[in-house]
Amino acid sequence: MLQNKHILLIVAGGIAAYKALDLTRRLQERGAQVRGLLTKAGARFITPLSFSALTGEKVHEDLFSLSDEAEMGHIELSRAADLIVVAPATADLMAKMAAGLAGDLASTVLLATDTPVLLAPAMNVRMWTHSATQRNAAQLARDGIAFVGPEEGDMACGEFGPGRMAEPLDIVAAIENHFQNSGAGIAPLPSIDKAPGPLTGRRVLVTAGPTYEPIDPVRYLANRSSGKQGFAIARALAELGADTVLISGPVTIPDPPGVQTVRVETAAEMAQACAAALPVDAAICAAAVADWRIAKPQSEKIKKNATGAPALPLAENIDILKSLSTDKKNRPLLVVGFAAETENLETHAREKLKAKTCDWIIANDVSPGSGVMGGDNNEITLITPDTQEQWPRMTKLEIGAALAQRLADHFNANKITALPLGSKRGSSHGSN
Repeated sequence: MLQNKHILLIVAGGIAAYKALDLTRRLQERGAQVRGLLTKAGARFITPLSFSALTGEKVHEDLFSLSDEAEMGHIELSRAADLIVVAPATADLMAKMAAGLAGDLASTVLLATDTPVLLAPAMNVRMWTHSATQRNAAQLARDGIAFVGPEEGDMACGEFGPGRMAEPLDIVAAIENHFQNSGAGIAPLPSIDKAPGPLTGRRVLVTAGPTYEPIDPVRYLANRSSGKQGFAIARALAELGADTVLISGPVTIPDPPGVQTVRVETAAEMAQACAAALPVDAAICAAAVADWRIAKPQSEKIKKNATGAPALPLAENIDILKSLSTDKKNRPLLVVGFAAETENLETHAREKLKAKTCDWIIANDVSPGSGVMGGDNNEITLITPDTQEQWPRMTKLEIGAALAQRLADHFNANKITALPLGSKRGSSHGSN
């Protein structure tokens, strides 16, 4: 997939810099040629010698290196790669990029390039959530810079929250996704236009991907959802101006630009994240949430023995779609569910619409021959209590764009006032 792709890996200063060495190996295993660039702070965490030994190339550090400028020059260095990856991308380097500063080799290369750039942010949770960093991230997304992560979790500083650098394999997946979607390899990564749009002022929640329900520390129950449809919807909503929160189960695709992405694993974690995101104007539940979980996951790996297969009693998971639809305090103005079926598509979808008390149901056929689960195309039927509309087969990106526009048209046609940020909503505002 990455055979003969040239990647410039910029490593900024942060404890997550150690992951850059593993990332280098993972990229090389897939045929990529990696050249390294260390910031002054990055060289405090990994040595130029170790980086160079892995890449087999000279590691670049100094903007004013006479030998480097004579051999290649920072302008050529910035343009010789098929993709520039910054991992970790610190708050400081992101701020320099957003402001167009060029005071060291890394920032100069990033300013001088016309090559696509992928950032893997890593910083303290308070630094990531600070308004300045969020403002800089939004500006970079508008400039066409792509992001992978950050993830939520424990940090070296002892705090917990969003700010952890994405794992090397997640970054590799984002890189592979870029080349797969761009074709030639030097096409720009998708940018996002955050100019005012028909959904400006709206806050929308989207769920995507599968959930993993643990059996023991190494096994889990899951499904084949790729998350592609939910991610496409979230991206399209952001492009129309919506303040979009994407809550995703475990997937291998990069975060959409301009979207606040929250990564979770289990159905319970997804439900908690959805509750924390409220209030919102609309909720689109595209995730394939596991209906059941193991009632009592084992703390140690279950061993095979002569007594045969272990008994694995199941417990029902929380119904996220129904919880959002019946929330008396913070019900979204519009709740949209997905019905992934293998038979009797319309019948089962209408039953789900009624049982979940949501406003719309998106029905799609996920039977083995459909190619929908994990694929790039989909064919949906939009069902409301009073209407039914079958859409032609399209790419998931096209469906995401069409559905986002339908949301905008719905709010505009019904003259529904946007929810003031930070306010709460009573159940009387529910839309049907």
